[in-house]
Amino acid sequence: MIYLHDGHIREIGMDWSTLIQRIDEIIRIKENGDCVHPLKPYLRFRAPENRIIAMPAFVGGNVNMSGIKWIASFPGNSLHGLPRAHNTIILNHPLTGEPVAVIYSGLLNGLRTAAVSGLMLKAFIEARRLESVRIGIIGWGPVGQMHLAMCRALLGDRLERVHLYDLKGIDPATVPEEVRNITDIADTWQPVYRNADVLATCTVSEERYINEKPSKGMLLLNVSLRDYTTDSVAGVKAIVVDEWMEVCRENTDVEQLHLMTGLQESDVLTLSDILCRDGLAAYDDHETVFFNPMGLAVFDIGIASYYYHEAKRFGKGIGLDKG
Repeated sequence: MIYLHDGHIREIGMDWSTLIQRIDEIIRIKENGDCVHPLKPYLRFRAPENRIIAMPAFVGGNVNMSGIKWIASFPGNSLHGLPRAHNTIILNHPLTGEPVAVIYSGLLNGLRTAAVSGLMLKAFIEARRLESVRIGIIGWGPVGQMHLAMCRALLGDRLERVHLYDLKGIDPATVPEEVRNITDIADTWQPVYRNADVLATCTVSEERYINEKPSKGMLLLNVSLRDYTTDSVAGVKAIVVDEWMEVCRENTDVEQLHLMTGLQESDVLTLSDILCRDGLAAYDDHETVFFNPMGLAVFDIGIASYYYHEAKRFGKGIGLDKG
C-alpha cells in the first residue's frame, strides 16, 4: 500500500489532455452500466456550515478500481490559516477489497473538478465550432486558478481573452505570465460575466449574487453551484448536470430551479447525453448552456486510480506497512 500527497501529484504532473480523456472514459463506462456510486451522505455536527461528505464508488472497464473519497469542508478554516477543504481517498482492489493506496490531496480534488469542466468545455467548443474563446473566471482561489490552467492547455491559441474577478482582489503576479497580456482583472463580477463566452464560477459565496441573464450562446460552468439567482437562469433551456439525484439537493441552483420553476429530471441533459447522444445538437448556437456538476465519486476514484498507477510506474509515494 502506498501513501500519496500533493507533492507526489505535482511530481507525476498534470496532463490536462489525459485527465479530460479519463473523465470521458469514465462517463462511457458508466453509460455501459459498469459503475456504482451510491448517493453521497453529508455528515454535519455542531456547526451546520461544516460538512464531511462520503463518496464511495466502483469504476469498471479499463479503470477497474473501487474506493471512497472522504472530503471535509470547513469554511472557517481560513481564519486559522488552514485549507477550507481536506480531501482523503482510499483505493481498494476490486477483487479482494484490499486497500492499495491512501491519498491525502486537495490538489487531486481540484484536478478532478477542472477536468470535468474541461470535458464539458471541449464538447461545447466542438459543437459550436468556436475559433476563439473569451474565458471568465469568478473566484481566484485554487479551483479558479486550476480552471485557467486547464483552459490554457485545452484552448491554446484559441484563448482570446481572460477576464478575472475575486471578492478579495487579485494580485496580477498570480496570473500566469503567458496570459498576462490578454488578462483583464475586474473590480466587480459584472464585466467578467458580460464579456465572457465561457464563465466559470469558482467561489465559496454564501449568497447568490449573479442576478443578470446570461448573454446568448454562453457556456456557464457553475462549479460552485450556488452563485445564480433563479430569475437569472430560469429561461435557460440547455441545462446539463452530471447526475440529477446528486445535484438537485443541498440548496444548489438546480434545486432552486426545481422548487421555484418546476424543473424536472426530464428537462435536463447529462454528460452521458452530451457525449454519447450528441445532446448539444438539439440547441442552436444562440442557446446558453448551463452546466451544473455536483461532483461524482466515480470521477474522483478514476482520477485517483490514474495517479496511483502513475505513482507505481515512476516509483513515487511512501510505502505503508500493512502489518
